[in-house]
Amino acid sequence: MHITVPTSAGRIRGQWKGEAAAFMGVPYAAPPFGPRRLLPPEPPQPWTGVRDAFVPGPSAPQPGYLPAMTGLLEEAVAPDEDCLNLNVWTPAPGRTGGRLPVMVWIHGGAFRNGSGALPSYDGARLAADGVVCVTLNYRLGAEGFLLLPDSPSNLGLLDQIAALEWVRDNIVGFGGDPDNVTVFGQSAGAISITALMTMPQAQGLFRRAITQSGAGHHSHPEHIARRVTERMAALAGAEPTRESLAAVPCERLIAADAALGQEIAQATDLTQWGESVGGGTTVLPVVDGVTLPQRPIDALADGAGRDIHLLTGTTSDEFRLFLVPLGMGPRITDQVLHGFLTGFGLDPVEACKAYAYPGAAPGDLLSEVMTDYAYRIPALRVAEARAAHGAETFVYEFAWPSPALDGALGACHMAEIGFVFGNLAHPLAGPDAPQELSDRVREAWSSFARTGRPTAARPPGGGLPHWPAYAGRRSVMRLDDGAASMVLEDPAADRRRLWVTLREAAPGGA
Repeated sequence: MHITVPTSAGRIRGQWKGEAAAFMGVPYAAPPFGPRRLLPPEPPQPWTGVRDAFVPGPSAPQPGYLPAMTGLLEEAVAPDEDCLNLNVWTPAPGRTGGRLPVMVWIHGGAFRNGSGALPSYDGARLAADGVVCVTLNYRLGAEGFLLLPDSPSNLGLLDQIAALEWVRDNIVGFGGDPDNVTVFGQSAGAISITALMTMPQAQGLFRRAITQSGAGHHSHPEHIARRVTERMAALAGAEPTRESLAAVPCERLIAADAALGQEIAQATDLTQWGESVGGGTTVLPVVDGVTLPQRPIDALADGAGRDIHLLTGTTSDEFRLFLVPLGMGPRITDQVLHGFLTGFGLDPVEACKAYAYPGAAPGDLLSEVMTDYAYRIPALRVAEARAAHGAETFVYEFAWPSPALDGALGACHMAEIGFVFGNLAHPLAGPDAPQELSDRVREAWSSFARTGRPTAARPPGGGLPHWPAYAGRRSVMRLDDGAASMVLEDPAADRRRLWVTLREAAPGGA
């Protein structure tokens, strides 16, 4: 059955799928190419009549994942220029008095891959739980995150803001409450959300945030962003300006981005490429002093975003998703491990002692350290910074291990996504993923969207125990199957203490 809803650009026709109506491929901005390339988003061209919104729109141009990740990660389909679109799932289209909580998903993919229309991000199950779910695309790679002298920075973040403005202006028609919007996202999406919490242009567009495996350290100061831009432009055979780069075919810029990633991966100076060390990312949000005034973790330490409710967390074995499929583990020697530890400012002997466990090889220890460096410690720094301003933060650790690759991935990066959306066909969930865990996680997330507090009391078999804020006791909810879900106080405290004075917020944002 079809249903029509008005939007600011024209009427759209969606269709019921089970308990929710889906509206797919809805443009929230004009195509960001041609004369609009490398410029801020502009409103979509209005249409007359009724526009069918039955299939997802194009995703942003992107390179796709390495062959080693085939079967583990979902690939975006149909990249094209008309990529600034979103999808809406709602149990109450047209019921403007419903005022349901709204959850807006910002996808990950290292700022170079991804789409809001991947199968795992289908919002029908969340909508059936009583929320309006929105997923969106934004510009990636060079198109979204270069530092150019003749165009604003952080175009990808400005796209996200434009999508949130569309939600503010249109979501009532889908039964949603524009005054109760939760942005949630994973990896690059979570990094984006942490930046949005501190950006002047995003203020007032959302009330709550859920950041999964991404926090406030991953950004580039101007000198690193300029180095990235200049090198990528050189690899593309262009000057580092909007005028020059806008004349370069999109495919050539994507190839230049990939080539730069390889160069960064081989760099031995850990300071040369900032938070992109290792090559997992090239572009990141740029601290330009205008669109993004400060490094997000520093802005949070200064009190930014303290009026926004926050739920944040990581998986237990984040980095194994990158280490295991690429076969990197066996190539990590004690010498390589000690080099990384020293580069991070850790004492190698003390760190190896704290991270050691029976049977652990150097590659295993590196995975544990990188999980802390890139994900867990940054998330805890956000919680600590907010606690200093009296802002509550609820922290989780997702500990259910993926059965993929014979269990070698553990509870790796992205392992929780299928459980959050209730889509357990995610490649990392495996054939026997526990439905009860998904019910608990989904209820905690949707409860947070409704009230600002994550509770899960309704699923069959009972819900989660009481979930206190992080605060002085450093409480963390361990999410796992059955009775293994529990509140831990200061888990892995010996490892956390190694990072005291490291990965800190800079006083006053300096």
